[in-house]
Amino acid sequence: MLESSQAFSGFSVDDLDAAKAFYGDTLGLTVSQNAMGILEIMIGPERAVIAYPKPDHVPATFTILNFPVDDIDAVVSDLQGKGVSFEEYPGLNADSPIMRGIAANRGPDIAWFKDPAGNILSVLMNGPEG
Repeated sequence: MLESSQAFSGFSVDDLDAAKAFYGDTLGLTVSQNAMGILEIMIGPERAVIAYPKPDHVPATFTILNFPVDDIDAVVSDLQGKGVSFEEYPGLNADSPIMRGIAANRGPDIAWFKDPAGNILSVLMNGPEG
């Protein structure tokens, strides 16, 4: 019944302009705003998610987008250079002493960060080795 549907995902934000700048300028994704005022964020060559304004927005308490990367250290460094702060979660082996927020040795290396609306995103190593 739905197998041929072009499903997509969406999440709320409290400030569309801040979200557009973050996803477009900071993360380097293609972002457009449709006629209804909803952001369309390209996360692949033919894949998009939407971000919609919600006045009573509450940030997601789970990871809304995961970005597989080939070099997590380079991506974390690049994002830090653009002002992105990475999250530290108790109980995970983060790569202190430089407090970069990369959790290792529990599956693929992964680093979490938040968008301006407080939603959680991650970058994680591509492939089974992590």
